[in-house]
Amino acid sequence: MLPTDGVMSFPGQTWEKVLSKVKKAVVFMDDRCSEGLHWNGGAALLFEAGARNIKPFSSFEAGGQNQPKAVFVVSTVLKGRTADIIKDIISLSHFQYCVVFTTVPHSIHLLANNVTTDLEGNPVFEQFEEKLCEWMGDMNYTAEVMHAPVVFAPLTQQLHLLPAFSELFPLLEVDLEAINEKRPEKKRFGSLMDVDMHSLPPELQIQIKSLASALNALFEFISTREESFSVGPMSRLIAGELASHPQAKNRRKSVPNKASIVFIDRTLDLTGAVGHHGDNLVEKILSVLPQLPGHVTDVQVDMLELTHLKQTTDTKGILAPGCLAQNQSATARLLWETMLVAKQKEAVMEVRRQLVEAASKENLPIKMSLGRVTADQLCSYVQLFRDSWGALESHSGVLQLGLAAAQALRHPALPRWDACLAFERLLLDSFCFSSKGFSSDLFLSFLNLLILLIHKASTNKCRTYTYCCILSCDMRNVEKVENDLIGALTLRLTQQTSLSPLLQEITGKCTTFGHVLRCDMQDFAHSFMHVDSMSSLLRDGVHLHLHVL
Repeated sequence: MLPTDGVMSFPGQTWEKVLSKVKKAVVFMDDRCSEGLHWNGGAALLFEAGARNIKPFSSFEAGGQNQPKAVFVVSTVLKGRTADIIKDIISLSHFQYCVVFTTVPHSIHLLANNVTTDLEGNPVFEQFEEKLCEWMGDMNYTAEVMHAPVVFAPLTQQLHLLPAFSELFPLLEVDLEAINEKRPEKKRFGSLMDVDMHSLPPELQIQIKSLASALNALFEFISTREESFSVGPMSRLIAGELASHPQAKNRRKSVPNKASIVFIDRTLDLTGAVGHHGDNLVEKILSVLPQLPGHVTDVQVDMLELTHLKQTTDTKGILAPGCLAQNQSATARLLWETMLVAKQKEAVMEVRRQLVEAASKENLPIKMSLGRVTADQLCSYVQLFRDSWGALESHSGVLQLGLAAAQALRHPALPRWDACLAFERLLLDSFCFSSKGFSSDLFLSFLNLLILLIHKASTNKCRTYTYCCILSCDMRNVEKVENDLIGALTLRLTQQTSLSPLLQEITGKCTTFGHVLRCDMQDFAHSFMHVDSMSSLLRDGVHLHLHVL
């Protein structure tokens, strides 16, 4: 098997061990593992393997009277809150056979239990098996605990994400201060580049080691020895952990294939992440539609257009949402890949073409139209399917993607996209050419203004890598821009009738809102202190991006 073929099939392969154990079982799964399953075939994958039911991993869930077998799939260490939830579920059920899968390997469980010496077998897993039998109420019942790296979410055959590590964020200057506070003065680190693994909090060490273990499992599967490169302090730690992984050392001695892997700190591409210069349909869909509950890589698609129900308060929330992950249909998968890589105009035209083709196959009375594709036009095509259950079922994947496109195109937040792009360009102009500073228009939302401030922090520190016309900055202009933006943010904050979780987290750090924002933005800007010698990685001639090769 070629390495490229192995990479494509690896995410599905990681679920094989789980599928072999779910027959006649109730499956309890946490959000991170559910998201991986979501992109690998969804719940249908488990039901086809014989699972009786799938439930959230929660203390408020339990098995039924006639359900003696349970399978737990979790993305955490088997201790603390995770162990408590498993105990709660078992105590409320009548299980006689429990299987627990964790994405965290046994070696990291040893670290989590402060065991520093190598031990034979899997003693931590074996001890947990005994606990499972104890909670089931009979030591003669059957319990199994094993590791399965079900953390990969294949959005396409070429693009895999790891949502289980979505909260693994690069270190900032404030983290360096917290690390140094716990160290003797003579042993304090001078910069983030000096920080080593052993000085990090245990929870962060577990995340980094788990990520390295998952990547090692991938390289083992494709029989490949990697050459690692890193850009940024956190990436250096991850690359070092992968290089020193015990199994990786043995693998590199015998495997025939070679590959390069580049780790890049996400803080070094904030202008790409928060910018509005992209002309991509999926980027806009992900930006404006609400996320699926518990997910970070998919959104909710309102399915009301596929019914004759009217949009009222009574109908809100009664339909299960659609999504972007369409694994059952080859046509829908191809449409999704086109939407993901094509420019917006090409993507919406392909959405229309696929809807027209699907309607024609079902002999639905479609009216052809040329020219610009509109949201109303796409919705009118989708509505043709609502009176034919067979047609709706056959083309559900294409219909959900069509609705996602239509709902994004007519979303009230979308017109702000071009406005935000204009403000980003104005920001850059303000840095160099305007002594009057920058005045933000209050029609932008709080989140829009916050994103502009992050964009500002990311660009003025790496100004020689942004627009080609910018050769120097007047720091007085930069400070004026920052003050104007923070002032607009503060004003917008006073107009909020309630605070979102994000605002509560920001304002909870400090009594002075402007001060905490300025500190956070400085931390982002300092991320570029270590990449001055790497301009070739950063320059693409138009915008700042970091491209993973």
